[in-house]
Amino acid sequence: MTILMAGTAAALFSIGTYLVLQRKLSRIIIGLGLLTHGGNLLLITSGRRGNPPIFGAGDPASSFSDPLPQALALTAIVITFAVTILLLALAYRSWLLTSDDEVEDDVGDRDVAAMKTLHEEIDDQARAMTDGIGDPEP
Repeated sequence: MTILMAGTAAALFSIGTYLVLQRKLSRIIIGLGLLTHGGNLLLITSGRRGNPPIFGAGDPASSFSDPLPQALALTAIVITFAVTILLLALAYRSWLLTSDDEVEDDVGDRDVAAMKTLHEEIDDQARAMTDGIGDPEP
């Protein structure tokens, strides 16, 4: 059963990563939700050994499962809910302003792309100037 849970978490992580890399805000939000579900599944799976950690429900001599992963998963669920609501509000505001939910290029990304083409042009000019240098004369 643990291998099935690990496989499910891996599938959630892979699909979530694929969706986060898209350019639409709706897909990014769904991808983040899937990533956090995968993390919560791994947390719950890591603490599933032994009896439930309920006071008076089992023999004290037997081993109880660790309640810490359950507490961490509950905390992660609450944080995920808050982040999802914030992202949905930002996506709605972006949709009101642009009538589209596509993520545009950042100004810094455009500057990096322009610098790359500038460096390529400089390299091409340097190669053109040095092509005739160092060739043996006939």
